[in-house]
Amino acid sequence: MPELPEVETVRKTLKNLVVDKQIENITVHWAKIIKNPVEVEQFIDALKGEIIEDVGRRGKFLIIYTNTFALVSHLRMEGKYGLYPKEEPYDKHTHVIFHFTDGSELRYRDVRKFGTMHLYKKGEEFLKPPLIDLGPEPFSDEFTKEYLSAKLKKTNRKLKPALLDQKVFVGLGNIYVDEALFRSGIHPERLANSLNDAEITLLHQEIVKTLEEAVKKGGSTIRSYVNSQGEIGMFQLELYAYGRKGEACKKCGTPLEKTTVGGRGTHFCPSCQKI
Repeated sequence: MPELPEVETVRKTLKNLVVDKQIENITVHWAKIIKNPVEVEQFIDALKGEIIEDVGRRGKFLIIYTNTFALVSHLRMEGKYGLYPKEEPYDKHTHVIFHFTDGSELRYRDVRKFGTMHLYKKGEEFLKPPLIDLGPEPFSDEFTKEYLSAKLKKTNRKLKPALLDQKVFVGLGNIYVDEALFRSGIHPERLANSLNDAEITLLHQEIVKTLEEAVKKGGSTIRSYVNSQGEIGMFQLELYAYGRKGEACKKCGTPLEKTTVGGRGTHFCPSCQKI
């Protein structure tokens, strides 16, 4: 699933591609992607004639702003956007097509059909699901080490599931939790409320630093992720933990191990990250 750095990269490229384009019509081939409004025809009718003004992001959600509406889009596992000329054929995995008046098309392609779209009037998008329950952004002033400490100290969950909880703060997924914990030298199965102040300070620092570096590199190309222009991210070349089971730790040389924590495959160094 694309995480914050990948979604931020998609946001930037989409903004360059679609801002100021006017929607002439929309074709929906898989209605279950449209979650609000319930009737697909209402979704289509609302957006006809709208002009795209901006593309934003909240956590792992894209927000496509028109002059009237906010379209909240989650890519889930394999959702992708791409801009194409209308003459170019599309395949069976293309489920939503935004036809623009200039003859181009923004196509949403999703092999697994897990993606979602919610349409709201601008200003309502943060007051309704799925955005209403999200925690703060990791780059925001609200996400301080004191905030993180307060959240972790009140839960007895294992650390990795606590950090994956988007109600605590947004943006971390499986890849970047493993990376931030490795960089912090903290075992993913530690109880969240067992961390001392020094460990929380370091963890907060490494969460922000890891995500910042990943955004600069365009995210990680894991499995099938590419951005909206078909370009790959490069942060996967700098991963310390994720996907490196059996390989030598870049810090100490110990073979990295993989386990399951909270139902998620988890990579760590048994020497650098002792429980």
